[in-house]
Amino acid sequence: MTGKRFDRPEHLKMLDLARPGDVIVVWRLDRLGRSLKELIETVTDLAVRGIELKSLKENIDTTTPTGKFMFHIMAALTEFERDLISERTQAGLEAARARGRKGGRPAVTRKMSVANLERAKELYASQTMSVAEIMKRTGFRSRTTFYKYVVNGDR
Repeated sequence: MTGKRFDRPEHLKMLDLARPGDVIVVWRLDRLGRSLKELIETVTDLAVRGIELKSLKENIDTTTPTGKFMFHIMAALTEFERDLISERTQAGLEAARARGRKGGRPAVTRKMSVANLERAKELYASQTMSVAEIMKRTGFRSRTTFYKYVVNGDR
């Protein structure tokens, strides 16, 4: 699961299950934390608990002084790389907006006829059909979209 997510249940479970003498093996350091600060805190906590860390990609073993030093260097580089990717992504999105591009899915009102949308609103207001029946008759595929445009009136 991505290292940027806050809700990583398996990651938290692994940290909780680790015992003194265990070795936690990660593919890359950025799999262990979202930021340099969090990564250092996690590795420090593991060391205090007597748990070793090995990173396969960076070939780091925190049980040695050289490994600890390399960990700090690689952790800084990992955070730098993540920041660069984020910066490039934001620059790309801004450039696209400057060219008039708007991200995301097209609004239903651009794909669906105004008549079908109005018909769906009328049928919903009349309360003579179920939502599923109205969706089938008017071309809505998603209940969430139906509620967004018909019930809540978004445009």
